[in-house]
Amino acid sequence: MTSPCLRSSGARRCFFVAKRAGVFTLALSMTAKRTTKRPEDVNAALASKKGPVSQFIALNYRHFNAAALLDAAKGYETHLKAGGKMLVTLAGAMSTAELGISLAEMIRRDKVHAIVCTGANLEEDIFNLVAHDYYERVPHYRHLTAADEQDLLNRHMNRVTDTCIPEMEAMRRIEAAVADEWVAADRAGERYFPHEFMYKVLRSGKLKRHYQIDPKNSWMLAASAKNLPIIVPGWEDATLGNMYAGRVITGEIKHVHTVRTGIEYMAWLAGWYTKTAKKLRNGEGSIGFFQIGGGIAGDFPICVVPMLHQDLGRTSVPLWGYFAQISDSTTSYGSYSGAVPNEKITWGKLGAKTPKFIIESDATIVAPLIFSWVLGD
Repeated sequence: MTSPCLRSSGARRCFFVAKRAGVFTLALSMTAKRTTKRPEDVNAALASKKGPVSQFIALNYRHFNAAALLDAAKGYETHLKAGGKMLVTLAGAMSTAELGISLAEMIRRDKVHAIVCTGANLEEDIFNLVAHDYYERVPHYRHLTAADEQDLLNRHMNRVTDTCIPEMEAMRRIEAAVADEWVAADRAGERYFPHEFMYKVLRSGKLKRHYQIDPKNSWMLAASAKNLPIIVPGWEDATLGNMYAGRVITGEIKHVHTVRTGIEYMAWLAGWYTKTAKKLRNGEGSIGFFQIGGGIAGDFPICVVPMLHQDLGRTSVPLWGYFAQISDSTTSYGSYSGAVPNEKITWGKLGAKTPKFIIESDATIVAPLIFSWVLGD
């Protein structure tokens, strides 16, 4: 006597029941075999050609956010191998977290082709470059009293979570250098973007004697050497933006638009995206979007595609070809940082078939690991 075959978990299970000496016995026969390799075996094979960090990830990062990290890293790598370009966005305090240690190498090795960041990330990489030895770490920051915080203010130490940035050695030193460029441009009737002014300062060599970290760990130095496109929306709310506004108010800078604006950044980005996508159109990849955090650094650039389609009628311009986001924001709070990738389909930012990844974790932990995988470390 034989029972019908049942399907369970993708395998075909046939149950055979036989009566022997008044006792029914059950035998299970598995007739289907695995047709694909186990994910861990595929990842191990990929990592076998890489360094120890990648091999560690392949061995241990198998489920949940760990697996999402590896999926995003493999997707990033696949996108580049197909001839694609990658735009990386930086929100939060990634520069003060010293993401430059891994990001600078990504830039040097042509794994990043444009960056969109907050004004804070633009300047804080250079703050760290010239004043690292004056920084103070406060591991017990959660227990600081109001009086402790006032003491930090009195000492001109500006706290970012567990790290205090020295005002005089970092902020005022850079202010003095870049203000010379602002004033010179203003008097000459010239106008530049915020990142272009920073490139001028770095290329002038006037800061070299103040370097306090290995220059290879500064992502801004790496970007300057490559003349990497950088877009800085909302620069006005950064420390240097405040300092610039002060000089406009006092009249030291006569023309408020000596530093070019966010609208001009969007127009420039539209041109860059259109030209770059056109070069990649013939089956040679597309432009990817790797988002660290969210906020204006993420939403500003991703909107260039629906603007091109809906406001300019350039419907032949392709959508973003890859999307990954690292964020710890909760979706139900309604923030952009927490919005899942599929929500972006409704805004015309991503397509239904765009490879999409989200790692709900701490970017200071996740981003260097993804970069390590892409670099083959």
